Amino acid sequence: MPALDGIRVIDLTQFEAGTSCTETLAWLGADVIKIEPPRVGEQGRTASRDVPDLDSFYFLVLNANKRSVALNLKSEAGKDLLRRLIEQADVFVENFAPGAIERLGFDYDTVRGINDRIIYAQIKGFDPAGPFGTYLSLDPIGQAAGGSVSITGYPNRPVRPGALVADTGSGLHLAVGILAALYQRDRIGTGQRVTVSMQEAVINYCRVAFTRTLMTGKASGRYGNAMPVPNAPADMYSCKPGGPNDYVMIYTSRSPESDHWPKLLDIIGRPDLKREARFATAEDRAQHADEVDGLIAAWTSTRTKREAMDTLAQAGVPASAVFDTLDLFTDAHLRQNGTFAAVDHPDRGTFYMPGWPVRMSESHVDLVAAPLLGQHTDEVLSQLLKTSSQELEALRAEGVIRSHPGQLAAEAV
Repeated sequence: MPALDGIRVIDLTQFEAGTSCTETLAWLGADVIKIEPPRVGEQGRTASRDVPDLDSFYFLVLNANKRSVALNLKSEAGKDLLRRLIEQADVFVENFAPGAIERLGFDYDTVRGINDRIIYAQIKGFDPAGPFGTYLSLDPIGQAAGGSVSITGYPNRPVRPGALVADTGSGLHLAVGILAALYQRDRIGTGQRVTVSMQEAVINYCRVAFTRTLMTGKASGRYGNAMPVPNAPADMYSCKPGGPNDYVMIYTSRSPESDHWPKLLDIIGRPDLKREARFATAEDRAQHADEVDGLIAAWTSTRTKREAMDTLAQAGVPASAVFDTLDLFTDAHLRQNGTFAAVDHPDRGTFYMPGWPVRMSESHVDLVAAPLLGQHTDEVLSQLLKTSSQELEALRAEGVIRSHPGQLAAEAV
């Protein structure tokens, strides 16, 4: 049985932060009902399109395992249908711009008045009660606001991290809060409000950097591939044939008890340096980092990144090739274990996408492609609200709902 079997989620999310949260719940087995505007759907469908009139891959990788209901929330009839769905839901999730959900008439107090057992979950860029509470935010803004940009890059220039930790990071934090709130509801009988700001989620990811501020009273610096504490080697080293990602990352522990450094010297053919005073401790090696890096680079430059990684790691030295997205996407093992899983989409055909990385021995959910716009409108309304076919037709005619043509064809048969 899927872990969240029987949990129903009303999903009013868009782009990445909120959709990451609800996709996580769907991958854990919840019934996630994505509410979308009837005309074009959630904005992510058209973001970064590579083929006109097809849902973007951006949308597809963030909305798997959900059901789509196209509902006009600018109409009173559409709002009434949403209220009736809320009555039967366990979780309500939104990440609209500040003030938007209140203008729609589905603020926390209103939704709680409809269903006091519901978990009402929100992601915003900043704490709504703070000085930036009305400001808009996307991932680059959240990363700048939360500190990750300030600690990434080289001393003379900050760089935005490539991993979207403000977006997906806030979504995962919210999912954790929702799961805890569902567990608590089983004991106290009522739901609650769960909120996450992108700024604060990024701060949480950066909490180790704040130890530097605690120790020095100053802002944490930027160290490139090195570490804020003296250590060497702690860098990326070029490998053959010299492509843009032909590097291996090598890091040896600073602990005096660690045997990483002597093992590394054996591998690169310089065991004679084990007795060198200038390389005796991590601090000593950091003071002579250029010499250390030169020794290692001379060895890595004659090997591919995978050869270097395998030789080092098998000898007990922490190392990894710098795998790019194509390396990972085409990796046979990562496809076999489900890290990248095949999905069948009616428009895109079969393609691989990142799946859910958490594996549970007693819970399994197959990966299902993201829904077409309105693909489940009739299914959800007829199943949950007992809406008749005549009522559905009238709602379509009034522009309150949209059903996907494939769904209508199936009903006609």
